[in-house]
Amino acid sequence: MTTSFEQLRSRLESEQKHLLGELAQLEANVLPIEVGRDGSPFGKREEEATESFELEKRLALEKQIRDQLVEVEHTLHKFEKGTYGLCDNCGRPIDPARLEALPHASLCMNCKAKNEKGRASPG
Repeated sequence: MTTSFEQLRSRLESEQKHLLGELAQLEANVLPIEVGRDGSPFGKREEEATESFELEKRLALEKQIRDQLVEVEHTLHKFEKGTYGLCDNCGRPIDPARLEALPHASLCMNCKAKNEKGRASPG
């Protein structure tokens, strides 16, 4: 069954809303450092290590969500320009099966393979 571009666009818009919601939730759950330390039975160094670890974890998750959001928004912009479904690199059509599996795909399989191969080779 082939998915239409409008169905893919709808999926991308839903994904965008979901990602924005996740970011808002992450930002809402951030407590000031002083609040986390009140009445803690642990030593200061252990607290700081835990806080540092939690902050790194949250920042990594936030970065991952923001990166996904950038991909989705780029793809939605391609819909507006009328270039959705075309490879960002070579301009050829992206296989519809690839778009159905990964609606925010911006490269055809050939260009994606070349891109990955280029990253793997030592610089």
